[in-house]
Amino acid sequence: MAETEQEWPEAARLVAVTLDEGSIGRTNAEVEHEREVAIFDLLERNAFALEGHDGGPYTLHLSLADNRLVFIVGDTERAPIQHVMLSLSPFRRLVKDYFLICESYYQAIKTQPASKIEAIDMGRRGIHDEGSQLLLERLKGKIAVDIATARRLFTLLCALHWKG
Repeated sequence: MAETEQEWPEAARLVAVTLDEGSIGRTNAEVEHEREVAIFDLLERNAFALEGHDGGPYTLHLSLADNRLVFIVGDTERAPIQHVMLSLSPFRRLVKDYFLICESYYQAIKTQPASKIEAIDMGRRGIHDEGSQLLLERLKGKIAVDIATARRLFTLLCALHWKG
């Protein structure tokens, strides 16, 4: 299903993103790097709006609690506006597959030829796209995001979920 390009108001964006320290699994340098890059990229360019809320810009605090991904959306002073909770169950298979293929990718870049690395990376991007689309669908009616924002949020979901 093709995503139509939507016009976003200037205020429909995130200006700060934090991850719950208690939810973050300490892992390897690659995962830490992916998390940092996802947050940096997310803040550089994003489209994010609470459905039914005419405000913005927003801050976002992500955490895991009781098998749920918790979005605490706040104003620029970090005062909470809304909590959105998504069950992690629909994401379980995708996250597991994404971790497995990322491990294969990180191992391949050390020893494998470029053609093998590219093939693994295509699979990795395919799973990432599937997870991003699922996140878009699960947020519908609660939080509006564009596909690029959904992709970065899926990376952060995986980074939170990764316990090493």
